[in-house]
Amino acid sequence: MAKCAYCGSLVLFGGVRDKGLRYCNQKCHQNGYGLLVAGELTQDVVSKHAGEIHRGLCPECHGNGPVDVYTSYRVYSLLFYTSWSSRPHVCCRSCGIKSQIGDAFFSLLCGWWGFPWGLIMTPTQIIRNLIGMAKTPDPLTPSDELNKMTRLLLASQVPPQQ
Repeated sequence: MAKCAYCGSLVLFGGVRDKGLRYCNQKCHQNGYGLLVAGELTQDVVSKHAGEIHRGLCPECHGNGPVDVYTSYRVYSLLFYTSWSSRPHVCCRSCGIKSQIGDAFFSLLCGWWGFPWGLIMTPTQIIRNLIGMAKTPDPLTPSDELNKMTRLLLASQVPPQQ
């Protein structure tokens, strides 16, 4: 079974193929242009820009860095519906911890109300936030996640070709 190169959905039948990648529909194919451009960027260019972001000011609070990627996790449920997500934030450690605390409390209040996934995913997402708060990234070098996000950011700035 193939996965969509843009959104990660399972592609059972059909889809759109382009340059060795498979997309679930035409919209994902158009949005996936950035993935093709991102693959062509050299690591030197990506590392240079990631280093500038890492040493820069926090985009959320405008305080001193280092800036990196901090992921917060949330879940909400209603009876037989449960939705969970991972939300990456490019920010300083303080802002990253605030987002993780906020999503942990959001999950604590809104996650339990679905069966069966709310009961399973609520403690999972809360624990993931606690682990994220305990992790300390290297203050001297950008993380792999920041490099990946920088690569996609640079690719998104290249205008699509017709």
